Amino acid sequence: MFKDKYSLTKEQNIFLAKKLIAENIYHSARLEGCNVTFPDTKTILDGVSVANMKMNDVECILNLRDAWKYLLSTVEKPFNLDYACKVNEFVARNESLEWGVLRTGKVGIGGTDYKPEIPVKENVVEQINKIMALENTTEKAIKYFLWGCRSQLFWDGNKRTSTLCANKILIAEGKGILSIKENDLGEFNKRLVSFYDSNDYSLIDQFIYDNCIIGIEF
Repeated sequence: MFKDKYSLTKEQNIFLAKKLIAENIYHSARLEGCNVTFPDTKTILDGVSVANMKMNDVECILNLRDAWKYLLSTVEKPFNLDYACKVNEFVARNESLEWGVLRTGKVGIGGTDYKPEIPVKENVVEQINKIMALENTTEKAIKYFLWGCRSQLFWDGNKRTSTLCANKILIAEGKGILSIKENDLGEFNKRLVSFYDSNDYSLIDQFIYDNCIIGIEF
């Protein structure tokens, strides 16, 4: 059981998210293996083209920008499967077989023998409801993030989608931002693979709580 690390007003938390939006987009892109630098990310977000950059990487950044815009304009909306699908619609636009809908076929995950089941809508809704019924907001966000990554609900962009959904949960209650910094990626990925193999949240949730939840100190 985690305690909330931060207690901000919704307005303070939205201010923080906007202030860190380029950084958060960069971290989310790197989390999914997008080959960009932070200066490149800032340049793309400023509407300037970057020489010799793959179109896929540019599209990843612009899709994340649009997903964050959607999140920050809909913080008041309830979080549910429809919301997660809408986030994925922005994140995975033009990247996957389909976007904004649950995956209907099998996928594999690199680095692990774990094979996620094809998601069944009723089961997904039930699991999201269970997570959202948790008492503590920070625990809720971390649990959703990890469950979303492992479940691979969508054809593509699952880590990015889960990160944004976790941030929606946090920001709505003023509990900070979830962002996995580049210097934590190695340890995070090692723990994530162990979590995929075991479904043991304790292998990674404390690491995320300690290192990846940020806020404003007063």
